[in-house]
Parts: sequence; structure tokens; C-alpha cells
Amino acid sequence: MTNTLGLIADIGATNARFALADDKGFYEPKNLKCEDHPTIVDAIHAYLAQVGAKNPKMAAFAMAGPVGNDMFEMTNNPWRFSVKETCATMGWDLFHLFNDFESVALGIPHLPQEGVEQIGGDQQPKQKGTIGIIGPGTGLGVASLFWDGTAYRANAGEGGHVTMAAKTQREFDLFRTLRYKYSHVSAERVCSGKGLVNIYTAIRILDGHEKMPDRTSEEIAEAAINKTCPICEESLDKMMGFLGTVAGDLALSLGAMGGIYVAGGIPAKLGDYFLNSRFRKEFEAKGRFGDYLKKVPTYLVKDPHIAFRGLQNYIKKKS
Repeated sequence: MTNTLGLIADIGATNARFALADDKGFYEPKNLKCEDHPTIVDAIHAYLAQVGAKNPKMAAFAMAGPVGNDMFEMTNNPWRFSVKETCATMGWDLFHLFNDFESVALGIPHLPQEGVEQIGGDQQPKQKGTIGIIGPGTGLGVASLFWDGTAYRANAGEGGHVTMAAKTQREFDLFRTLRYKYSHVSAERVCSGKGLVNIYTAIRILDGHEKMPDRTSEEIAEAAINKTCPICEESLDKMMGFLGTVAGDLALSLGAMGGIYVAGGIPAKLGDYFLNSRFRKEFEAKGRFGDYLKKVPTYLVKDPHIAFRGLQNYIKKKS
């Protein structure tokens, strides 16, 4: 196999993470702020200049948003571009866009052993079994992997927008409070960075503590872990429980005997807190199918470059 070089990128609303890839791996990962570059082409040139690399012949980018059409427009970022025009401008032979969580899914089979940690599950994952991926970050990403007889194929979905169901009166009251802001309380509204803030705000309203200060998701998590704010503690605990509930639903819907992988920026940062949280308990709390889910392993993805691994594998296949 030739050592053809490609450019890979994982691009969200705030950050554009670039790296170079070939058939052996990826290297020179760098993070650029999207706001510092008027267009995606400007960002590409800035990265290549920063690492002193020649323009490669192909590129594969993971984008935060639905892909499939030639024109891609980011939701929370002014970048708007044509795939064909960008490919021609850069002189590439190939330019492919992936949904950001599709690239995460493609990286799962290529995770190093140290990049993942198992949380529960009475048995080993079924070889070639269906795999579910869920990841709370700014929003909530969901994807899956299905074996096609030769390799895993990734399927990107919008499972973060499924309706969130309440299990207790307290949860019902929280969701009722959130309904004053949202017509639809989806999983993402309570299982993400924004969701953690929503829970914290709803508890303040419910319990008559509206004069308490607004907090970012990072501030809420820090106060919860340090046990300096009871409302923050309840907020983070609730979020972990909601995440377990949605992950369990995903496992049942997919028949994911290959396991459920929890990616995204938040769980890995929480570390031991996440591992010891209510996530797994709520994952299995499915009544008659609790024993079924006890067999399904769940994993915490600790590798910060999992999307790059999926994109690099694509470049490898195309080289």
C-alpha cells in the first residue's frame, strides 16, 4: 500500500481540529478556533502552514451537522461551503464529509486498549454484534455500528432528540418546568452540557432558589464533584441517570450485544465520578428486560482522538 497522505478534521461550532493521516496513523493534531478564520479554506491553509505540510491529495472531515448534500452549512458557525468547490479550490482528488458522530462510530473498532474502560456487563461483547454509541458534549450524539459480513458500517442518527421520559414525580416536575422553555423535552435537553444547565435551572425554580447564581456546565460539574452545592450535586446525578436511561433504550432498540460505548466530551472529563454514578444502574432499570441488559457491556471512551481514528481508517482505505 502506498503511503498516501490525507488531511482529516473534526469540526464543531467552536473548534476545528486538524491532523494529517496516512496508512499507518495520524499525526500533527492541532486545534484552531473557527472564529479566527473567515472560511473553512482559510482554516485549512492556516493549519497546513502551522505544521509546515504540503497540501495533500485527499481529505475527510467530520462535521457537526447533517451531511449528504453538496452545500454544507453549520448551525452555530458562519462557515458555509460547497464540497465540490472546496475540493476543486484545494486541488484534492477526494473530499468526503462525515457526520461528526458517524466518524466517532467508525473509530470504535480501532480504539487502543487504553482508550476505553468497561463499566458493567455480565458477559463479553458479542463478536460482530451491533454496537451503539452515545456521547454527551455540547449536545447529545448517537450513532451505531452494524456488521455487513465483512466489516462494520456506521449509521449516523439523531437519537439525541428522542423524547425523554420521566420515571419519578421529581423528574416529571423537572420536565414540566422545562416545558415552559421547550415544547419538546428531548434527551439532549437533559443529557448534555446545555442539558446540565437546564436541570440546574429547573431545580432552582422548583425549589425556590431562583436567586442562586447562573452557572456554566463546567461550574455545575465542579461544584457537584466537590460537594459544595446540593443543587449542583442533584443536577449532575440526575443527568447521569438520564444518560443511563437513554443508553439502555438505545441498547434495547438496536439489540446492541456488541456493547454501548459512551463517548463525548463530558463523561471522560468526569472520570471516576462517571464510573461510580447512577449511569449503569439506570441503564439496567428496564423492568422485565433488566436481566437482558445486565449482559450488555457498556464502555467509557477515554481516547480524545476517536474521531481521528475513524477518519484515518477511511483515508487508509482510499490510499
